[in-house]
Amino acid sequence: MTSQIRIAGVVKESIVDGPGIRLVVFAQGCHHHCEGCHNPATHDLSGGHLVSIDTIIDEMKKNPLLDGITLSGGEPFLQPEGFSELAKCAQAASYHVMTYTGYTYETLLAQPEQSWQQLLEHTDLLVDGRFEMAQKSLLLKFRGSQNQRIIDVKKSLQKNHLVLSELS
Repeated sequence: MTSQIRIAGVVKESIVDGPGIRLVVFAQGCHHHCEGCHNPATHDLSGGHLVSIDTIIDEMKKNPLLDGITLSGGEPFLQPEGFSELAKCAQAASYHVMTYTGYTYETLLAQPEQSWQQLLEHTDLLVDGRFEMAQKSLLLKFRGSQNQRIIDVKKSLQKNHLVLSELS
């Protein structure tokens, strides 16, 4: 059985949503409703369309220039089972995984839901925190507001404390 996720869309090549050239998957559905969100069409939980994880991985494999996949939103952690499966499959195919979330890293760690932990474990870099209009900056790399952090998830989990990425 192939798992599916509800997405708003896909960008086949991006250089602004993480390091290198990336395929970007925009999750459909978000409860954060950040003022100034650049993807408000992704908020509706029933919008977008369903796509199989195999279809996304197959699309990635067609492009030899891709370095990784970025899971953006909407909110990927509202569909943690499907997005963790996608992240796991991408890593198994040697792709780097970057995930954006409106939740903080600390909130994700405290979440008892196993699928949230699995998505976190299959994420290499995490951009956490809600977009804050008052802290918006166009000078930041891979994030929109100064409160958001780029976290090296592998190192953070290994060291049992938050480790910011050198991209921060």
